[in-house]
Amino acid sequence: MGWPQGLFRVLWRALSKEVKEQVGTDRFGNKYYYIPEHKNWRGQTVREKRIVEASNKREIDYEVGDIPAEWEAWIRRTRKTPPTMEEILKNEKYREEMQTKSKDFYKKEKLISEESHKELLASPVQTQIKGHASAPYFGKEEPSVAPTSTGKTFQPGSWMPQDSKHRNQ
Repeated sequence: MGWPQGLFRVLWRALSKEVKEQVGTDRFGNKYYYIPEHKNWRGQTVREKRIVEASNKREIDYEVGDIPAEWEAWIRRTRKTPPTMEEILKNEKYREEMQTKSKDFYKKEKLISEESHKELLASPVQTQIKGHASAPYFGKEEPSVAPTSTGKTFQPGSWMPQDSKHRNQ
């Protein structure tokens, strides 16, 4: 922020009677402010504001999770009072415990499912199956691998297809 903007903001706060009260900070260095409901210089009522001043000033550097969930709930007015440091630490510890428990649970589930798959799978059959029941030569000798041809006995024009009239009758 440039110095003209800073100067303008200071003058605006002085004229609007906007008093910014710091309520707390988080472990990332973000500062949280509360501005109570007040009347501006025109006599209009301005409702209360809850503001976070990010430690990382550039918007492009902001990532999800840079504001703890408790502070975000306070900013969005889903909770009335700002969170205490003890509450934040207690919730972080709880989240870490739940994360380790879920990892352990998924490891156990994976082992159990692998064991049950081993039990359910049949052992591989060692016999060699020739052909299939739907094959035309099932139970008979398999056709020879050597090519056979009727090329020497073939005579052109010896076979004639039936015309469609005779076939339908």
